[in-house]
Amino acid sequence: MIKIKTEKEIELLRIAGEITRNTLLEVEKYVKPGVTTKQLDKIAYEYITKQNAKPSFLHYGGFPATICASVNEVVVHGFPNDTPLEEGDIVSIDVGACFKGYHGDSARTFPVGKISTEKQKLIDVTKQSFFEGIKNIKAGKTVGDISSQVQNYAEKFGFGVVRDMVGHGVGRELHEEPEIPNFGYAGLGPKLRANMVIAIEPMVNMGTYEVTIKGWSCKTSDGKPSAHFENTILITDSGVEILT
Repeated sequence: MIKIKTEKEIELLRIAGEITRNTLLEVEKYVKPGVTTKQLDKIAYEYITKQNAKPSFLHYGGFPATICASVNEVVVHGFPNDTPLEEGDIVSIDVGACFKGYHGDSARTFPVGKISTEKQKLIDVTKQSFFEGIKNIKAGKTVGDISSQVQNYAEKFGFGVVRDMVGHGVGRELHEEPEIPNFGYAGLGPKLRANMVIAIEPMVNMGTYEVTIKGWSCKTSDGKPSAHFENTILITDSGVEILT
């Protein structure tokens, strides 16, 4: 069942979203060669808890950390570890913060030092595909309108749009209905209504859209890099409000 949020819930979701956004801004300061993703995880944990919030991902379904840290060909759900990041890597950081029972969910892909022009283009296109996805979106449109706009933009550059992982509703639960694929057809899928809160999260691969999933791990099937960009948004009668 798709949950329409009350004004009071939306206020709490705005706070959770702000904490989530600021956590990513804090983590970004420390992304550089030689730093480990486990160190980044500690930074995120300490920041969230200082805001009187809880890490949404920690122990969620058995997940062992505050952030998902996915390096290069890892698409999503990478476990933070003690391997130092290297010059030229890209790292996707996905994080959620829970404030008074309501969640924010957001992800960014960061360059580690100087990266190739191809990797930078992948990051830029993935980010822009999110903004293409929400273009002209408001109450009365459909999930498929978002999905098709993301896919059409990313595929123009020859990139692969991941099919096996999707966006989702956000609220009291980290993952709620509806699912928000990053591929599809305009006009199809659930209708968007005012005060729906959803996470749109393009995951875009430099090569094939196909992925290999083993347990939590999700990697590109061809070993080429992947990027991830996610925001939690509120649907309104006139457009969208980005909460993260």
